[in-house]
Amino acid sequence: MLVLSRYPIDDARVRTFQLLKWSALPGARQPRDPGTGAEWYPPEIWSQLRLSSKSHWDVPVHTPLGTVHLLASHPTPPVFDGPEDRNGARNFDEIRLWAEYLSVGVRPQGIPAWLCDDRGRCGGLDARAHFVVAGDLNADPADGAGLPGAIDQLLSHPRIDASVVPRSAGAVERAADRALPRTGDVATHTGDFGPASGTLRLDYLLPSRGLRVGDSGVFWPIRGSADAAMVDASDHYLVWLDLHGASR
Repeated sequence: MLVLSRYPIDDARVRTFQLLKWSALPGARQPRDPGTGAEWYPPEIWSQLRLSSKSHWDVPVHTPLGTVHLLASHPTPPVFDGPEDRNGARNFDEIRLWAEYLSVGVRPQGIPAWLCDDRGRCGGLDARAHFVVAGDLNADPADGAGLPGAIDQLLSHPRIDASVVPRSAGAVERAADRALPRTGDVATHTGDFGPASGTLRLDYLLPSRGLRVGDSGVFWPIRGSADAAMVDASDHYLVWLDLHGASR
């Protein structure tokens, strides 16, 4: 993970949650053997296993719009496991961490003792703060292998404005090439994962309510366009938003 900013980053207030234990999350989706119902991880492993497969970062950036918190993460793909679906469960709970982080200040119960960053500072994001949740979250709202409702934890969160959905013509073209059944809007897809998996919406920029979104898109040119050769380096495509100021 890497954050590049043309505006100053408030280094002293950056928070990271790389070391937070999965077992610390209340109601964590602890994987179980589907045949026996036994816990998949031995207790000595489960008690030490990190929730974040890479890290979760809260990066405050001083912008012309004021301080905007970039909430960056890259949850594990909900595949590459077995019938215990340990990666599906971890993906769900990695996304849930941001939902919990944004709910402190919305819920009345105060600061939870479990939600502490790598420097020991506890609590979530101030209810007045502006933010953008950003990253390859590896969860499609309607298709793919993720657990049902995983990304809806953010798309339906009361502090998030998910009404502006970036789109591209390239995604529509590639989805037609793959010809796989899809429930969701293929124009919103952000990556292509081959003939077996096809296109999915996995990459997100989700701004807080109170920020006004202007233009948006996914940089996924159609075949034969001048920019088409620029996008072959990855199976994911660049998602962008223009934020023009706080809404009234």
